[in-house]
Amino acid sequence: MSFLSKTLERVKPSPTIAITAMAAELRAAGRDVIGLSAGEPDFDTPQNIKDAAVAAIAAGKTKYTAPDGIIELKQAICTKLERENGLSYEPAQVSVGTGGKQTLYNALMATLNPGDEVIIPAPYWVSYPDMVLLAGGTPVAVEASLETNFKLTPEQLEAAITPKTKWFIFNSPSNPSGAGYSQSELKALTDVLMRHPHVWVMSDDMYEHLVFDGFEFATPAQVEPGLYERTLTCNGVSKGYAMTGWRIGYAAGPQHLIAAMRKVQSQSTSNPSSISQWAAVEALNGPQDFLASNNVAFNRRRDLVVAALNAIDGVTCPTPEGAFYVYPSIEGLIGKTTPKGTVIEDDEAFAKALLAEADVAVVFGAAFGLSPNFRVSYATSDEALTKACARIAAFCAALT
Repeated sequence: MSFLSKTLERVKPSPTIAITAMAAELRAAGRDVIGLSAGEPDFDTPQNIKDAAVAAIAAGKTKYTAPDGIIELKQAICTKLERENGLSYEPAQVSVGTGGKQTLYNALMATLNPGDEVIIPAPYWVSYPDMVLLAGGTPVAVEASLETNFKLTPEQLEAAITPKTKWFIFNSPSNPSGAGYSQSELKALTDVLMRHPHVWVMSDDMYEHLVFDGFEFATPAQVEPGLYERTLTCNGVSKGYAMTGWRIGYAAGPQHLIAAMRKVQSQSTSNPSSISQWAAVEALNGPQDFLASNNVAFNRRRDLVVAALNAIDGVTCPTPEGAFYVYPSIEGLIGKTTPKGTVIEDDEAFAKALLAEADVAVVFGAAFGLSPNFRVSYATSDEALTKACARIAAFCAALT
């Protein structure tokens, strides 16, 4: 009899974390590795947010809180959703978790039964399918190809829905592709969902503030109010506010779902850090001007990376609408061989050889459910990106 749970056998460790760890090991051994694998802004958390955390410590706000968040943060979230998304929620409809991942996980644990299906457009964030599996559900990946700029079409969504479908996970702008759905593209998807009232929508809006070229962000319940009662709108402060390590995510939805999520959280982690919660209150209520200035840098970095990768024979890199990722195709490189004799059989072989032979860490496309591609995070300095792209170009040029 196996000591470990059979449920755990259904899932695999996060490939993005594994690649980042491998790069760290090589750096520790003295290698000049450039990491483009972690989805983490290189900007520091704004000073006013850090000051709010210090003030919370000084005021003794260091005790347990309600399992799913302090009322002040829930109110700040409600104000934010009304101000920026035109969505009206009460604090009882809001759950605060230890990062965005926990709120998604809690919702899946609270709702999925064996046989329940969850539609996930691919390429997808690596954790979506495995969280569904841990919760006992069945992930249904639907490939959104390069030809549609990695966006799911209404026809694909319609075809994927079955009587067993419980959730549709929607992420725009997307990790890993950076693809953002316009309001009209999103309306076409919500029109499909309106015809299937048994399907709930989990909208992961974590990259909401990271958009470029005049792109206007929209979220499903905003575009189609008819979906309000079966939509969980998820977000957090990690990406836009450069607060990855503070671990605060949140979700808003029907009160009965939020209550079920609270039950899961109360018997697992209980409350997120009290200090981080008070910092998040300041993040949401305080000045927002730094978002635009950070986006100027991200936009410049995106254009730098897209131009450099598209200049490489065998690589095709579409220009994303948001986030801080690009997801280039390496279809033209499959089957070639590196100078050290490694055959590029697939995108995993490409990523491993790129790290071993060129000291650049990226994440292979199979981890995100769509190959042959790789993901670059351009949330690092222009200098590092320029150097990394030159290494990638030299690596690809040496393939035979």
